Amino acid sequence: VFGRLHIVPIVAEFLRAYPDIDIRMVLADGVADLLEERVDLAIRIASLPDSSLLAVRVGSIRRVVCGSPAYFAERGIPTKPADVGTHDCVTRDGQSFDNSWPFGAGKSSVTIDIHARLIVNTAEAAIDAAIAGAGITRVFSYQIVDAVRDGRLVVVLEDYEPEPMPVSLVYSAQGLLPLKLRAFIDFTVPRLKAKFSRLTL
Repeated sequence: VFGRLHIVPIVAEFLRAYPDIDIRMVLADGVADLLEERVDLAIRIASLPDSSLLAVRVGSIRRVVCGSPAYFAERGIPTKPADVGTHDCVTRDGQSFDNSWPFGAGKSSVTIDIHARLIVNTAEAAIDAAIAGAGITRVFSYQIVDAVRDGRLVVVLEDYEPEPMPVSLVYSAQGLLPLKLRAFIDFTVPRLKAKFSRLTL
């Protein structure tokens, strides 16, 4: 979703600015092995382990719990993590938090068992279901900026969110940096940082 919403427009702009450069773009939720898969650069939404890769941080995103105003009018607004256990939840199939959601960080973190009333396989479907009143869902903040601004979704439990996740451009540190890759990094980093400044809820 992040690639479709925020990287594709930058890539299109870059291609117009650099007509001699071609790009192959892969949108996937998995972590690519840059060397094995011959990928020059990746966007990572996660804390980065120590590695031989170089990274440029461009922003951070929150993991938020949200639901529709109509749903909260009927079921009440959760005010503490334990309240989530009494709500219908919309989750994504295959995620590590299918049956429980973590809240807080460090020593104050807690994990709450949830009732996954609806399980879907994309973030878009989870968001649409929450807007339709099927329950509450947990997604990345950038995915619901418009829905929150339009009043279709309400973010709750903001004081109990886990630490924001960093977003970084990562690329191999082996050898000299190709000029085409340097051009793309120099073009993309300020544009992504500007986007993150507008993605606050």
